[in-house]
Amino acid sequence: MTNVPSLPRGKRLRDEERSDVAAELLRRYNSGKSIRDICAETGYSIGRVRRLLEEAGVEFRRRGGATRGSGRGGRGGRG
Repeated sequence: MTNVPSLPRGKRLRDEERSDVAAELLRRYNSGKSIRDICAETGYSIGRVRRLLEEAGVEFRRRGGATRGSGRGGRGGRG
């Protein structure tokens, strides 16, 4: 796994660094990692990761998790 620079909150990436980091984050995302996984690995905020992925031309996946009412036969009512 390629290292990404550790950045304190509010510190900006230089242009040449920015495209390399964005490409690495895109590679991780396309390999199946979630944005939260990437945040945990890099220490970057969700906003920073999303912006860098957008700059790299990402096609975001739909959000995961359970959908409303799945497997319950209704809208969550009792009975």
